[in-house]
Amino acid sequence: MACLKTDVRPEDAALLAQLAGKAEELLERHLATSKPWYSHEIVPWSMGRDFVAGEAWSPDDVALPSAVRSALFVNLLTEDNLPYYFETINRMFGRNEIWGTWSHRWTAEEARHSIAIRDFLLVTRAIDPWALEDARMGQMSGGEVPQPETACDGFVYVALQELATRISHRNTGKLLQVEMDKTGHPAAKAGYDIMARVAADENFHYLFYRDITSAAIEVDPSSVVCAIERQVADFEMPGTGIVGFDAHSRAIAAAGIYNLPIHYSQILAPVILRHWGLESIEGLSTEAELSRERTVKLLGRFERASERMNQRAERRAERAEAAGLHREQEFVLA
Repeated sequence: MACLKTDVRPEDAALLAQLAGKAEELLERHLATSKPWYSHEIVPWSMGRDFVAGEAWSPDDVALPSAVRSALFVNLLTEDNLPYYFETINRMFGRNEIWGTWSHRWTAEEARHSIAIRDFLLVTRAIDPWALEDARMGQMSGGEVPQPETACDGFVYVALQELATRISHRNTGKLLQVEMDKTGHPAAKAGYDIMARVAADENFHYLFYRDITSAAIEVDPSSVVCAIERQVADFEMPGTGIVGFDAHSRAIAAAGIYNLPIHYSQILAPVILRHWGLESIEGLSTEAELSRERTVKLLGRFERASERMNQRAERRAERAEAAGLHREQEFVLA
């Protein structure tokens, strides 16, 4: 394969060369374990009908909580922004040999996510298609995505981001099915199946980046530890540039689709503390040792904040349950 021109930082080139063999091994594993799937076999096409220009979309077409619509909206627009994620990955890792092969495969798999989700939403009329298209045009015209500085930052960020996206898609699919089942909507299972397939892809991508990060720790532990600190401190879910992103994020968090307790308990603690073993990494420079200390303290703050949020949520649930029982008793007495 001929070498292609890249913008990889010279400081990263040596690390990428040392990790090329591991990347080849991980790609082989990925191809052997991930299974092909076809959205046209899942989307309930028979439910579709024409959209008429000037015909207003109605949320009554599909009864869904606003938080589920927010999650579907954000998830789809994030997937739509694929060209700019590819641009960033190409800049960080280049297109030479295995890195180009991996990023092209990753791009091909990610591209079907937006196709599958959009087809499902249009067929079922779960989201206003005119507002969705206007938002897509606005977001992609800006092309805003996170821009990790180094290859190590890229490995760490994408590992955390792919796992976060897997969790968000999976939880969205579960709620989508629950809410559609309540009304007997015929597309309930299809919605869950599509989001589960997308989540499975994201999990395979996460595993690649998680394990290439583990390999990078063996080669250059200090650089990876410093990258972990930066990415933990500054991590943002994909969605920069989406119209109303802050409001949608709050709704998604309140619904338990993705929030700080999930971020800590299902991503930060299991990946950084347990799988990468942050506290036991050896051979660190003085700077990296200090970075590790700051990261461990930061993770501790996240843990305590998560516990407080969970406790508040439990109290709200208890109050809601008590209020419901009180109303039920009043009804019986009446």
